[in-house]
This record gives sequence, structure tokens and C-alpha cells, in this order.
Amino acid sequence: MSGLVLKLGPNERVLINGAVIENGNRRGRLNIVTPGASILRLRDALHPDEVNTPVRRVCYIAQLVLCGEADAADARPQLLRGIEQLSQVLTDEESREHLSHATDSVLASQHYFVLKHLRMLLPREERLMAVAVS
Repeated sequence: MSGLVLKLGPNERVLINGAVIENGNRRGRLNIVTPGASILRLRDALHPDEVNTPVRRVCYIAQLVLCGEADAADARPQLLRGIEQLSQVLTDEESREHLSHATDSVLASQHYFVLKHLRMLLPREERLMAVAVS
């Protein structure tokens, strides 16, 4: 079986195509077999007040597409431009790999994976921001 596998903790919530789904009291697993389904783990969701760094801004655009609050076609140039801008600053090999995967995911309209790869950059960005403040 192909597709996305979501492993959910007890009482964890996920947004699938605009519907909030809450897991029961035990760990659960969902196999998403419909291509193009919009999926967002609510524990991974960024609150608008948290969108205060470059990586978070690009993540938020992908999140808006997943929530159905932004059109994928309208968001595509913004995502690609944001990823390009990040690639000018995050030049280490690991970051470049995540940015490359995020770009490929944008081009394939796989916004869940865009968000997944961009979120991997958050710890690196946090370290860079901490050094810049020091």
C-alpha cells in the first residue's frame, strides 16, 4: 500500500481536507491513500503569532495551503521564492538537502512534505538566530 502513514498519539488531532480528526485513547495509525489529500498535524501547526522568522514564514505559507486557507497555485511562487531566499543563507549540506526536497515537493504539489522538510530547518535557524543575538 502506498501513500502517507500517520502514526497518532492518544487524543492527537489532525486536520484532513479541512476536517479535524481526533484519535482515541490509544496510539493509532492512519493510512492516507488518496493522492493530494491536505493533511496537517495540529501539534505541528504554527500559530500566526509564532511566524516571526524566515523559515517559519515559509512553513506558514505551506501550512495555509494544507488548511485550505490559501490556493496552492497562488502559494507556489511564494514558496519557491522563500525557499530560494533561505538557500542563500542556509548553505550547509544538510540544509541544502532539506531545501532541495522542499522545492521538489512544491513542484509536485505535495505540501505536507514541503512543510515536513522545512520544519527540519527550524532547529538550525534557531541556533543561527541565537548566535546572531549574542
